[in-house]
Amino acid sequence: MSAPPLAANTAPAFLTVEEAAELLRVNRKTLYEAIRLEQVPGVARLGRILRIHRDTLLTWSPGNSRPALGDTKS
Repeated sequence: MSAPPLAANTAPAFLTVEEAAELLRVNRKTLYEAIRLEQVPGVARLGRILRIHRDTLLTWSPGNSRPALGDTKS
């Protein structure tokens, strides 16, 4: 049985990449690539562990001023 969908108001303060991808409704690999390209705000690196600050992620609105999530073209 899978976990219930993650709701923004019940999510923990720091999300895993999987949780953040679910919240944003993007593929996990796409989010990893966007993090690698430093396109996602609120990312905390703890050694090899990545966590994303929920409130920063929820207030972030990627728009036309930046490349599409995971897009390497500038």
